[in-house]
Amino acid sequence: MFKKSKPSAADRKRELFTYGAAPPLLKNDLRNFHCFSQLLLSAGGLKPTPVVKHSKSTHFEIEILDAQTRKQICIVDKVSPTSTIRDVKHKFHKACPQWYPSRIGLQLERGGPFLKDYVNIQSIAASSIVTLHFTDLGQQVSWTTVFLAEYTGPLLIYLIFYMRLTYIYDAKESSRRLRHPVVHLACFCHCLHYARHLLETVFVHKLSGEHTPLKNLIKGCAFYWGFTSWIAYYINHPQYTPPSFGNRQVTVSVLNFLEIMPVSQVQLTTLSHGCFCWFPVLTTPMRLGHGLVSQL
Repeated sequence: MFKKSKPSAADRKRELFTYGAAPPLLKNDLRNFHCFSQLLLSAGGLKPTPVVKHSKSTHFEIEILDAQTRKQICIVDKVSPTSTIRDVKHKFHKACPQWYPSRIGLQLERGGPFLKDYVNIQSIAASSIVTLHFTDLGQQVSWTTVFLAEYTGPLLIYLIFYMRLTYIYDAKESSRRLRHPVVHLACFCHCLHYARHLLETVFVHKLSGEHTPLKNLIKGCAFYWGFTSWIAYYINHPQYTPPSFGNRQVTVSVLNFLEIMPVSQVQLTTLSHGCFCWFPVLTTPMRLGHGLVSQL
């Protein structure tokens, strides 16, 4: 009988190579395939395309209607959310050059308050289309011009009466009568008062509104200039008589003037097309006139 021979070492290695090496190779292949697939997914080749979301509109369209006829005047497009009413007015002026920005009044509703220049468009917009109502404010002037005109006029008008020009007073009577010292004092106080207001208008005061209708300039100048002409005519008249109580009355009037002058900024609030404007009241010359002017 033949004896079963033991397998040699070479045979055992061959069997191990044939039967035992195959499973590790399969595991390695699966691992490599998994890594390769992950690489493809991370590279984006098999990743689904994301859904593109459309962003909201970043601009507004401003439809401007006539406040009286409700007819469309123009449409201001491509208005950014950060734009203000001032920007809209400038674009409206480019479309309609006959109306400059300070003359344009815009309302959110008919009969409502005028929108201020610093109001943001995004704060009043309910949709991408904003409807505003336009009102022509008429010819405008700056508040600085109004105050300078109101204060310069009385200063010059008083000096004209103080010089006793021939076409105002009789030349013979003016040369025959000497001026009382209180007349010179009244001229000094009057000029000091209005010179102070002129300097404050230029260097001190800050106005809340930039412009006002021309009619406010006319009314203000009529009041200041007319009142100055009235008191200047009597104080500088050749037949002017001293105050009834003499120097006592003059002294009290001067002290009253010096006391009131530093705090004479009595303010009046005037509503002009939606903006508040502050200006001093003419109080000191009235007090001075009561103390210095007497009957002819």
